[in-house]
Amino acid sequence: MSLLSDLASAVATGSVEVVDLTAPLHADTPILGLPEPFGNTWPFELVEISRYDARGPAWYWNNIRTGEHTGTHLDAPVHWVTGQDSEDVSQVPPARLVAPAVVLDFADRAADDPDFLLSIDDVTTWEAEHGPLPEGGWLLYRTGWDRRGDNPDEFANAGHTPGIAIDCARWLAEERPVIGVGVETVGTDAGLAHSFDPPFPCHTYLLGAGKYGLTQLRNVDRLPARGAVLIVAPLPIVRGSGSPCRVLALVG
Repeated sequence: MSLLSDLASAVATGSVEVVDLTAPLHADTPILGLPEPFGNTWPFELVEISRYDARGPAWYWNNIRTGEHTGTHLDAPVHWVTGQDSEDVSQVPPARLVAPAVVLDFADRAADDPDFLLSIDDVTTWEAEHGPLPEGGWLLYRTGWDRRGDNPDEFANAGHTPGIAIDCARWLAEERPVIGVGVETVGTDAGLAHSFDPPFPCHTYLLGAGKYGLTQLRNVDRLPARGAVLIVAPLPIVRGSGSPCRVLALVG
């Protein structure tokens, strides 16, 4: 209990900072658009029920309408065909929602090349400097893309967004002990990943291995290369393939 008391005190005094990695949800929150004949998610919509008026004199509340994969959200393994027999978002063990995180910062490379792909060599070079990827933790992949998050057109960038190379996605899924990958872009895969073989390798390999994806993160630049602890809070949607979530980082 003293550890928890010490943590609560550290948060209260600011010696442990709580960094919000979540993008705000509103009608202009960027969403992934798929070409016909594929189905598409709904953008976020807030529908007023009452606001201190005849519909409800003392209360204000709304209905919300959106997809599971809108804004900052968690991809559960069942989201992809390779993980179809694995966990839905309500079945993710709570202990896996609190985990260490490391940050691999390649914002400079993505600034020069919006189609930049993280490679195995990039990760092993990072490990040589900072140590191994954390057992049961998150790999957060910083590209600086969150700076575009308030402009849907710039965020989509006509389909040219950074991601992870095919062999690197498979290697992270099979050879490294992380529980998932977090990114600042609309999805864990590169914008051109529909043309890869296999298509969408992050989804294919990571979710197929029972790991997770986190997307549309913000403020990753405020985290150290290692040492942060991530708290990921999706809605426990039964049979859900994912959920918008609040993502917080504890930084000492």
